Amino acid sequence: MRKTEKPLYERGDYKLVYDRKRDGTLRSPYLQIVWYDAAAGRQRSKSTGTADVEVAERQLDALYLANEKGRAVCYACGQPITTDDSYLLTEAIEAYLAAKKSKPSISSIRPRLAHVLDYLTQSDAAATLCNEVDEEWIEEFREWNILIPVEEGNGSTRERAPGTVEASVRQLAAAINFAKKKEHIQKGAQFKPKKHTEVSHTPTYRASVSELADMFRYCTEPPRKDGESDKNYAKRVADRRNLLRFLQISVATWARPDAAHDVSTSKKRGQWQSKRRLLNLNPKGRTQTRKYRPTVPIARQVASLLDETHGFFVTVASVRKAFEAMQDALGLPGDREAGLKLIRRSMAQLGRDRLGRTAWIEGKYMLGHHRPDPSDLYGIDSPGDYPLALKVTEEIIDEIISLAPLAFTATKKERG
Repeated sequence: MRKTEKPLYERGDYKLVYDRKRDGTLRSPYLQIVWYDAAAGRQRSKSTGTADVEVAERQLDALYLANEKGRAVCYACGQPITTDDSYLLTEAIEAYLAAKKSKPSISSIRPRLAHVLDYLTQSDAAATLCNEVDEEWIEEFREWNILIPVEEGNGSTRERAPGTVEASVRQLAAAINFAKKKEHIQKGAQFKPKKHTEVSHTPTYRASVSELADMFRYCTEPPRKDGESDKNYAKRVADRRNLLRFLQISVATWARPDAAHDVSTSKKRGQWQSKRRLLNLNPKGRTQTRKYRPTVPIARQVASLLDETHGFFVTVASVRKAFEAMQDALGLPGDREAGLKLIRRSMAQLGRDRLGRTAWIEGKYMLGHHRPDPSDLYGIDSPGDYPLALKVTEEIIDEIISLAPLAFTATKKERG
């Protein structure tokens, strides 16, 4: 395997690669497994005898289990001989994480399953088998996990929500079902994760146009403190610049917070189409997930801001702390009624009220709740061309500007 070649699949130190010569050409059409043999002190390889990646992956799993876990293997089919009374839960999690390693969702999968692994460690239950995880086992995990506080970035903690606990339960079910798919066990998950509606609190608060304007004024025209110098006042406004930018792009796109943070005008990312005034919320090279990121039309008030931007529109990884400070200063509701998603929820409500039932399909496109298909494109000029939703967005922004004149004005720095 050449050092620059990325394995097609890997588990532990075992990697599935193409069998290549030094010049990079294929030595054999068959895939091979390479691994480091610590006992022999050298790298070893083994041909799979197949070019089928899925078949080769199963062979790698079998070899890994036989060598590293002492598991019996059926050499006729290349499959590990496993029964429900021998496959560990930790093995199922390890295999699932290895399979999802290159997926965009791994950043959320890994911490969810980490809670399960912590539970196994703290309860001295590392030997738990997949077939032992039933409804009673899951209920005990829920009772344990709900008591583990969530650590915030500023060092503070908050109570863990039932929905967060259930996310770990759902991920564990996926790991066990993956083990069944790979034929390591005979039965899938023997428990049912609770439905989202059973464990999640749905925020009901939505900001009005005037309340949105208050947020913009908090950034652009905060009340002066007694005896505050012009220099200190200007610094306080400058410190809120990224929060302002987050508000601007969130109002313009109706995007989820992560997508709003991810907006860039870099040509390499292929997001901003200035001439067409379209913004692809899914940058080039990023795989779409269930939380679909659409291409949306951009309001005239924000198009010029994007044109004057070089790189990321929001230049920090997160404005959460700044948003929470604003939330406290303006007296916005707590108990998860506000937060970064408030702008998206509020724009959705304002948009629905103004678009009406018939035209709300454009609102669904803006939110990424409805994906374009060929039949949709016959009635829409191009992806992201939703004139009614765009008109409503521009009207809302105009109303915000009437109450907060500097809300969508570029700073001298942004104008270059």
